[in-house]
Amino acid sequence: MLTRFATRGCGCLAICLLALFIAGIGGYFFREPLATMAGSFLIRDEPPVKADAALVLGGDNHGERTLKAAQLAQAGWVPIVYLSGPEILGGYESAGMLAFARKHGFPESMFQEIPHSSTSTKAEAVVMTAELRRRGVHRLLLVTSLFHTRRAYYLFHRAAPDLEIHTVAAPDPDFTPGTWWKSREGQKIFFLEWVKTLAAWMGF
Repeated sequence: MLTRFATRGCGCLAICLLALFIAGIGGYFFREPLATMAGSFLIRDEPPVKADAALVLGGDNHGERTLKAAQLAQAGWVPIVYLSGPEILGGYESAGMLAFARKHGFPESMFQEIPHSSTSTKAEAVVMTAELRRRGVHRLLLVTSLFHTRRAYYLFHRAAPDLEIHTVAAPDPDFTPGTWWKSREGQKIFFLEWVKTLAAWMGF
């Protein structure tokens, strides 16, 4: 009897090891498609719609978020672009966004700064949605970097489920879903964003 159980146990172990081996081989040969899928999952990009305003989130390191929102306003999708301005050394980030937009030929009248002291997207969502309600915004184009769109939408929708929010992805030179693993910056963005996304889902 013991011999039979031992033989059966060895057989199950062998099957499990074989399954792990096959999964490992499959993961190796399909690692790039799997990595692309994981990178693409972070992106929630929607076609623009007519809205009351566009909101550019803080952390616009390359100015792409600001330019994307300005282009939306220029195309007539929104009448105003709000610049979320986290506090930085010597002022607020929104002032730098505005200067960047002016440098690229967009009129200052297209924008309004909303300075604040939030240091996370979660806190930014709470502060900004309250301010947007105060300003009578009901439909919003939320503009942020492509890798940040899914988490940003989740946090803003959780903070203000009454608002109609559409995410519009801005490109980022450091991250593309099909090549993020080829650069150190892309790897850092991918892993950090996934950690933050999981933390957001768990309520942290």
